Amino acid sequence: MSDNLFVTATEARSGKSVICLGLMELLLRKVEKVGFFRPIIPDPAGNRKDNDIDLIASHFKLKTSYKKMYTYTMAQAENMLSQGRQAELIEGIVSSYNEISKDNDFVLCEGIEIKGSSASFEFGINAELSDNLGCPVLLVANAHNKTVEEIVRATNVYNKSFVDRGCSVVATVVNRVEPKNEEAITKNLKKEENLQDQLIYTIPDNKSLGNPTVSEIVDLINADVLYGKKHLNQHVHSYTIAAMQLDNFLKRIKHGTLVITPGDRSDVIVACLSAISSTTMPYISGILLTGGLIPEKPVRKLIKGASHVIPILSVPEDTFPTARKIDNMHAGIRPEDERKIINAIEYFEKNIDMETLGKKIVHAHSTIVTPKMFEFRLIQRARRYKQHIVLPEGEDERILKAAKDLLCRDAVDVTLLGDEKRIRERMIRLGLSMDPAKIVEPKNSKHFEDYVQTFFKLRKGKGVTEDMARDTMADVSYFGTMMVFKGHADGMVSGAVHTTGDTIRPALQIIKTEPNCAIVSSVIFMCLRDKVLAYGDCAINPNPNAEELAVIAISSALTSQIFGVEPRVAMLSYSTGKSGKGADVDIVRKATEIARDKAKTLYPGLKLEGPIQYDAAVDINVAKTKMPESEVAGKATVLIFPDLNTGNNTYKAVQRSSGAVAVGPVLQGLKKPVNDLSRGCTVADIINTVAITAIQAQAKKGLL
Repeated sequence: MSDNLFVTATEARSGKSVICLGLMELLLRKVEKVGFFRPIIPDPAGNRKDNDIDLIASHFKLKTSYKKMYTYTMAQAENMLSQGRQAELIEGIVSSYNEISKDNDFVLCEGIEIKGSSASFEFGINAELSDNLGCPVLLVANAHNKTVEEIVRATNVYNKSFVDRGCSVVATVVNRVEPKNEEAITKNLKKEENLQDQLIYTIPDNKSLGNPTVSEIVDLINADVLYGKKHLNQHVHSYTIAAMQLDNFLKRIKHGTLVITPGDRSDVIVACLSAISSTTMPYISGILLTGGLIPEKPVRKLIKGASHVIPILSVPEDTFPTARKIDNMHAGIRPEDERKIINAIEYFEKNIDMETLGKKIVHAHSTIVTPKMFEFRLIQRARRYKQHIVLPEGEDERILKAAKDLLCRDAVDVTLLGDEKRIRERMIRLGLSMDPAKIVEPKNSKHFEDYVQTFFKLRKGKGVTEDMARDTMADVSYFGTMMVFKGHADGMVSGAVHTTGDTIRPALQIIKTEPNCAIVSSVIFMCLRDKVLAYGDCAINPNPNAEELAVIAISSALTSQIFGVEPRVAMLSYSTGKSGKGADVDIVRKATEIARDKAKTLYPGLKLEGPIQYDAAVDINVAKTKMPESEVAGKATVLIFPDLNTGNNTYKAVQRSSGAVAVGPVLQGLKKPVNDLSRGCTVADIINTVAITAIQAQAKKGLL
């Protein structure tokens, strides 16, 4: 197993930080503990941390302290080299690296910046460091504003230089490529003798990654923030100087435009405020007032009363010098810019064969499954046979952000339900563009009357009239459920703003349970540090009887198998084996007998044990004492709780005490997949649940 990798670039602004983000994501899906190390960092500005270390450490929640992730600043390194202390420099770096490697299974190292004035010096240091740290090299080449011939020649020269110095280059990533040149670059590089044994990738130029946030512009030009401090994380896609009449100026507004105008142009400010309130105008990222002028009092009053105050900045300089500064700025990826970070990782994943590259840099197979690995596998499996998921709560900001992420990853097709105008307003306000997503208002749908008649026929025996069916079908939860029933969607995810009952009730009335399953139940996948366990039922059934517990056990085993968790089922109680008596333990004992009988036809060969205590189920040492002959004790992966009170409290206690990631609840027992979110769910929770729903839909269709 290679336990390290050294990432270095051919020149400045190659997009090395994007590559490191993507590599960390890849590594954490395959390796339990990954460290990050920069031997030499650029000289810090003031008290600021190195951006790349801060970016990687904060996003991936690395536990290594900041000071341990580098050895020297560039000034310190140059000073040591000028004094002939090169051996001391290398020794110090190797010592720092060894400290990090002790606590990690893999260390990703990032080389020092390559700059024009001292490129040969920096290149030589990077080559020497990769050799002394025993790291294979991944080379990042910059294709921006270069011809195919220039790119191939420069990349070949750098590769040959590394090889001549004894370095092992495992892959080359040519970044910021013009899409029309991708095929030619790859074809020509593969002809080069130095690159025969390497993986070669090209990544098209992603201009959005170079777009600064308003906050970065504030720092660059030292601007005062007059209004909208809460919205400085908005991205600037372009800028326009408003020095013309309004009808001409408004034509120049595009999505994410920063408007630069003299501070006394009240007409421009008012026009911008009107534009951000309009659903027909592109989204404006901010207004920059020049000349040290600020709006008059009536205009300031208007700004304060606006429903959504965009950032309004002020600088003392004139308009055109200010515009030149902004035009020349280079935007990086800041640790707080979560949207750009996710975009960068998704873009890397889209253009890199993650599986092949992963095998190249990490050879060993591990049986450990970390939370990051489990979540990654969900997205990968969802993408394999893409399904169509309906999200009834399309007006919720978390749902919109999750939908954007899922569409970017090409994991599912999405339909959003709700008021189209409100959804589009929120999308504009959030700076989201989701062209592939469908937006449906139930009452305006071409299927509405068909859905009404279908629901009426299904429920007329329960006293439902046509008018009642029409009112019911206007509800987004019922409409979304009917989409799944009719095959117009493959699954539904709801619950971000609705109760569990609001989500499950329509499913029970319309979709109904599977023939061999009398009840709907749930499992929660508990992603612990090194393994994944399934807990059932922690969300639906308060006090299941023995028959229902048996159904929950079989359903949970089948669900776990779908998601790659080999089921070894433990029927939990306060007693292990035959040691305890009482009504509660008797129910579990009876449920175990029923489940074993059901398993003969529904899941032949299922390993199932009960009653058993939690410690005996998961701790091999306790199991040796309490139940030494059991195939499940100490190795249980599916844990069935006797009631909702026990299950819900246990999963939350484990989650909060151990830092485990809880994925779910995943509903089971329905003919078609519907899943419920917690009203406190995060965007990541929604993404995971949608992926799970898609995989369940695949399983229902026999695609797995």
